[in-house]
Order: sequence, then C-alpha cells, then structure tokens
Amino acid sequence: MKKFRGKKRYFRNLWREARIKYYDLEFGKGSWFDLWHTHLDFYGHGNTSLKIRKEQIKAYIALHNDFLEKLQEFEKPYQLWIEIVDEEAGSDAIYLHTPNPNEDNFPFKIDNLNWNCTVPKYLKDLINLNEFNVGHYKCECESSNIYIIQSKNSGDRL
Repeated sequence: MKKFRGKKRYFRNLWREARIKYYDLEFGKGSWFDLWHTHLDFYGHGNTSLKIRKEQIKAYIALHNDFLEKLQEFEKPYQLWIEIVDEEAGSDAIYLHTPNPNEDNFPFKIDNLNWNCTVPKYLKDLINLNEFNVGHYKCECESSNIYIIQSKNSGDRL
C-alpha cells in the first residue's frame, strides 16, 4: 500500500469539514432534508490506521454536535445520526432527515437495528455513552457491520 502523504493537510481539511458552516444548508421555515448526508473520509484513508479512523470519528461527533446546536432553532422534527461502517471508513457518514416533499419516509426506520448491542472498544473510547445511543445492524447488501450513533436527548430515533 502507498504511503499516506500530506497527513497534516488532510487533518486540517477534515476538521474544516467538521463545521456546519462548511456546508451550504438552509434551516429556515421551508427547509427540509431527505436523507442528506456527507462523508468526511470519502477516499477511505481511515482504513489504513486506527489512529486516523478515531480522528475521523471525533470529527463526525464534532459535526454532529454542531448540527445539534443549529437544530435547536429548527421548528420541524428531525433525525440526525452518524453511521460508522466497521469495514469501510469511506462509507462512514452523518445523516440529517426531516419530513420532506420527495417521499413519505419520515421518520426513517432501519430494519434489524439493535440498540442493545455490544459497543466496540474503539467507539467506546470516543463516545460518551451518557449522551449517545449506539445501535448496530448488518447491511444485507454488503454484509457489513454498521454502527449508528445518535443523541439520546435530541431528534427522533431511528
């Protein structure tokens, strides 16, 4: 595997993207989100190192908290969650979903989501389990282990 060059720049950009102001989103009365999401590690650099992956998860949590702050003023129900794909860092994402005119799919539900799962150590070290719920499901299409991180106190549950 090729050496990962430009780590300093990569982490600087990662943390820049972990701020809500980086995204051009409207939170006005007419705003809605139909499974809006973003991948902070689109190219999967977190697959090469647990240290890099942990930093990315920290960035997702910071972005999640930034969203929660902005959503306090939002007048519609919403769902906000982080999805961590155990085997593929490039598929990790943060999602925002509200009632929307595209489809009648709010609240969004994930089949076979287990909220009483065993939380992996690498997640347990990064997540305050008093603030967040962690769930698990297995994606049938890719047979991947997927962990959902969602605030206990804000938004509608999946």
